[in-house]
Parts: sequence; structure tokens; C-alpha cells
Amino acid sequence: MRKRNCSPRSEWRLETRDSMSPYNTPLILEGKWTRLEPLTLEHAPQLFDVAQDEEIWRYMPAPTPTTIDDVRAWMRDARDGHARGNFLPFAIVERATNKAIGSTRYLDISPNDRHVEIGWTWLGKEYWRTPINTECKYLLLKHAFETLGCIRVSFKTDLRNERSQRAIERLGAVREGVWRRVVIMYNGYQRSSVFYSILDDEWTSVKARLEDKMRETGD
Repeated sequence: MRKRNCSPRSEWRLETRDSMSPYNTPLILEGKWTRLEPLTLEHAPQLFDVAQDEEIWRYMPAPTPTTIDDVRAWMRDARDGHARGNFLPFAIVERATNKAIGSTRYLDISPNDRHVEIGWTWLGKEYWRTPINTECKYLLLKHAFETLGCIRVSFKTDLRNERSQRAIERLGAVREGVWRRVVIMYNGYQRSSVFYSILDDEWTSVKARLEDKMRETGD
């Protein structure tokens, strides 16, 4: 994994104030198959191309984007959340093609409590059931625990989304419970969310499991 600070050129760039916490300072995380880099409007055309499947967005907090302006709108929301210190958004780039194929982010950032959440993760459907999602989670978890010094990393997903729940559980995260009707979705649905977490003293075993899994699928 290669990690470096990054200030990408784009129509807008993520804030890099001197007072910014390391928890939401833009950076690049690089693995074997993927590169996580700061999400910018320059990624919009490629992300729009891979986002045209309603199944990707079925449980997401935003509808399927039907125009590139829809993609730019949620990117601007990510930018605004970053400026407030709430998000650190990434584009997921496939290294073999240098193409943006999805997005993920840190959210619910709490430096005082040494906690982040990993969420808003989506991939073009053709990249489902590949090593890419596992490697993305590995890179984000490794940075959170080993560089930021987090004591807790959390995940949440729609109670209806059993595929996502199984994927989070395969990471080694512990299911903590269900928050009932915690979010009203864009379409008015009252969503219940399942919460999971990994703690710092669990990271060594989780890391070994993920590395074994990536070795099994990597050659």
C-alpha cells in the first residue's frame, strides 16, 4: 500500500486547511487492484457511466443518477460534508484501467473519540464479487487503525440489504444491533439500519483474515 497526501486539480478541490484534522485530510491509498483517491468532479463522467444500474442504488440514500448533473450533485454534497469535517470521500479507481468505478468515504468522523465510519460505498455492478471491494475496505481499515490511531471503525446498512450485511460480516465486523426507523429516505421510506463495528484490539485478526482472502483471490 502506498499513501500520500494529495491536492488534485479539478473544478473544486477538497479543502486542505492547516487546521484540518488528519482524519479528513485528502490522501491516496493504493493497493494491488485499486487506488482510492480524493473524489473530484473530474471523476463524474466515468462514475456516471458505471452507475447506470438501479440495483446499485436500491438501498443507497440517493436515487439512481439519470444525468451527469445528478452525479455532480452528490459529489458537491460530499464536498460540502468534507468542508464541515463530516466526510472524507474517495473515488475507487481500478488500477489496471485507471478508470473510476465507484466511490466510498469516511463519515461520522470523530477525532476526539478516535472513530470513523466507512460507508456510502458503491461499485459498478460488473465489479461486484471481485477482490476490489475487499481491498477497498482493507485499505480504509488499515489507514484508520494504523495511521489515524482509531479505536473503533463502524459500518451501517439498510436492514433490508442482506447482501451488504453478509459482506460486512465477512470482513469480521461485529453486529451491534438495529436502529429502527432511523432515516427517512429520499422516497419517504423509513429506513431501519443495522450497525456493525471493528475495534482496535480486533484489527490484527481482521487484518490477517482480509490478507488471506485477498491472497486467495489475487493470482
